[in-house]
Amino acid sequence: MAEQLHRGPLISAGLLIGAGLGGFVDGIVLHQILQWHNMLSAKMPPDNLVAAKVNMYWDGMFHAAVWVMTAIGLTVLWRVGHRRDVPWSGRTFFGALLLGWGLFNVIEGIIDHNLLGLHHVYEYTDNKLPWDLAFLALGVLQLVAGWAFVRAGRSDTAVRGEYSRGNTQ
Repeated sequence: MAEQLHRGPLISAGLLIGAGLGGFVDGIVLHQILQWHNMLSAKMPPDNLVAAKVNMYWDGMFHAAVWVMTAIGLTVLWRVGHRRDVPWSGRTFFGALLLGWGLFNVIEGIIDHNLLGLHHVYEYTDNKLPWDLAFLALGVLQLVAGWAFVRAGRSDTAVRGEYSRGNTQ
């Protein structure tokens, strides 16, 4: 009788890691390299030293939170790697990473950009809406692509130990 396969744990690991890495890309690229916004730049523009330090602190708190999320995801992935009932599927895992990153973009975009108005994707323009909508659209595209990869991974059935069958030790 075939062993029942459980894809959920691999998807959970990918979601957490994807959301964490998406947060790192946002923080490193948009906050630090391009300097398009900071965590609180709409509420407290970093136009003086105190405001810049407050923004830097909250950017650091944001990075700490996505680091914890990534670390939890890696812990889940480590545990998944020891389970024989979880198919080891690159398509499923990659799809889950995209889903996590897309969820990060959509949730962060809706909450921080729209509901709370903490910052916008590109803070230093009069027309912020196109930038915020493009960020949300990217998140939706990531969700669609991630879902497609996860669905494609349903046909992957390799579990731990199948790769080494036929090897004589």
